[in-house]
Amino acid sequence: MRLMARTSILFLATSLLFLLLSLIFSSPSWSSLSSHVLTYLKSPDSSRGQQQTKIFTTTTSPPTTLSTDIRTSNKGIVTPGKPPEKLAHPTGSPNPAMGYKSVAYFTNWGIYGRKYTPEKIPADKLTHILYSFGDNKPDTGEVFLTDKWADTDIHYANDSWNDVGTNLYGNLKQLNLMKRQNRNLKVLLSIGGWTYTNEQKHLDGPAATPEGRKTFADSCVQLIKDHGFDGIDIDWEYPQNPTQGEQLLQLLQATRQAMDTYAQTIAMKDQYGNIAAPHFLLTIAAPAGKSNYQNMPLGKIAPVLDFINLMGYDFSGAWDKTANHQANLFPAITLPQSTPYSIHTVINDYCAAGVPTEKIVLGMPLYGRAFLDTNGVGQPFSGIGEGSWEKGIWDFKVLPKDGAKEYIDEEAGASYSYDKDTKTLISYDTVEMALRKVQYIKKEGLGGAMWWELNGDKPKEDSRSIITNVVKELGGHDGKMMEHCANWLTYPDSKFENLKKGFPNN
Repeated sequence: MRLMARTSILFLATSLLFLLLSLIFSSPSWSSLSSHVLTYLKSPDSSRGQQQTKIFTTTTSPPTTLSTDIRTSNKGIVTPGKPPEKLAHPTGSPNPAMGYKSVAYFTNWGIYGRKYTPEKIPADKLTHILYSFGDNKPDTGEVFLTDKWADTDIHYANDSWNDVGTNLYGNLKQLNLMKRQNRNLKVLLSIGGWTYTNEQKHLDGPAATPEGRKTFADSCVQLIKDHGFDGIDIDWEYPQNPTQGEQLLQLLQATRQAMDTYAQTIAMKDQYGNIAAPHFLLTIAAPAGKSNYQNMPLGKIAPVLDFINLMGYDFSGAWDKTANHQANLFPAITLPQSTPYSIHTVINDYCAAGVPTEKIVLGMPLYGRAFLDTNGVGQPFSGIGEGSWEKGIWDFKVLPKDGAKEYIDEEAGASYSYDKDTKTLISYDTVEMALRKVQYIKKEGLGGAMWWELNGDKPKEDSRSIITNVVKELGGHDGKMMEHCANWLTYPDSKFENLKKGFPNN
C-alpha cells in the first residue's frame, strides 16, 4: 500500500509538472522569448556586424593584428609581404555601439568650375559632411565664412525670390534641407585647411592667447546658431612645435566649452517630458607625418574630440625623388623607399599616444597623384604632368586613364595604375583597394571612413563609386552597422528667418 501510495503521488506530481510546462511553453510571452533567443544566437550584431558569441558568454577581445586575408589578390602585381605588427594599444573595439561613420569634405569652391553642387552629394550614404573651408581673422581669431555667394546667397532650384525678411540660401540652405530629409546626417563647418593655416598661418596668432582662443570659440558658436551647423572641424596644418600643439589643445577646449554652454541654453522638452539638448560635435583633421603629429598632445586632445579624421593620403607627390604610394596601408619591405609613410604605422603611434582606435576615422583620397617618365613604384620620375584641376592630381572619376592598367601592391597595401607606353604611374585607391581598407577598419576597430573630397568620386548612381561601395561594405546591405545618431534641427537664435522657423516653405 505504501508503495502504491508513493507511485500515485509521483504520478500526480509528474502530471502537474507536465501541465505547468505546457502552459508556459504555449504562452505568447514564451514564444516571443524563445524566438528572440534563437534570433540573437543566429544574427550578427546590428551595430557593427561582428558575429556574437553564444548567450551567457562574453564576446571575444578585439583583434590586435590584421589578418592576411586582405593582403591576397590575383590581380595585378603581387609582391611578398608579411603581416603587420599589432597595434601598440588596441584601445578600440570592433563593436562600438555607435556604428561606423562615413565622413566627407564638401568644398564651397567646388560649385564653380567643378560644377559640384549640393544635389550631387550622396547624402544618404554619409553620416557627416565637413563644409570647407571657414577661415579666421589672423589678428582677433574671429571665424567667418569665406564665400558669401556660395555659402548663403546663391539661389538654387525651388528657392524663392519673394521671401520676406532675411533668409538663408546658398549651399548651407541645401545642406540644412538634406538634414531634414536624412536625420542621420550631420553638417560641420571645417575651419582652416592648407592655404589658411599652413601658407598664411592664420591660426598661429589667435591660438597663442586666451583672448584669441575665446574669440575663435565664441564666433564658432555664432556660426552654429546662424547657419544650422552640427559642430566644428578644425584643420590646422600643422602645429610646428610642442608649444603650438598645446595651444591647439587649448583652442579645442575653449571651443568645446563654448559649444556645450550654448547647447544648454537651447535645451527643450520632448513629447515625453524629457530634456533634450544638442551635442555639438568637435573634430580635427589630423596629420600622418610624424614630424607633425609628434608636436601634438594626442592623448590629451582625444577626450576633447568626438572623432579624429586621419589624413591617410598625400604620403608622396611632386616633392619626392621617386614615384611612391600616396595612401598605403603598410610599409613596404622590398621597396622601402616607396612607402615613406604608412597608415598602420601612424595609427600605431596614435594608439601608443593614448588615442582610442574607435575615435580614428580613416581618411582616403578620391584622387590620384601622377608621376611621369618612371619605370614603376619606387623608381625615379620626371615631372607630374597635367591634372583634373591641379597639376599632377587626377580625380578618381577619370581613372584609370586610357591605356593604363590597375595594380595592387600586396606588400604595401596600395593600388595604382601604370601606362607602359607613356611610363606614367598614378597612385590612388581603386575600388578594390578601398574595400580592403574597409576590412582594415573592421579588423582594427577604427571609427569609420573619411574622404577628401566629394567632387572626386564617380557619380553616386555609378556602381564604381568608392563612397557607395565602401559604405555598403561598412554598413551592410541595410545600413544597420553605420552610425545612427540624430542631427539637430532647432536653431531659435538664427539671424535667418527661414532656418529659425524650420524652412516652412520647403
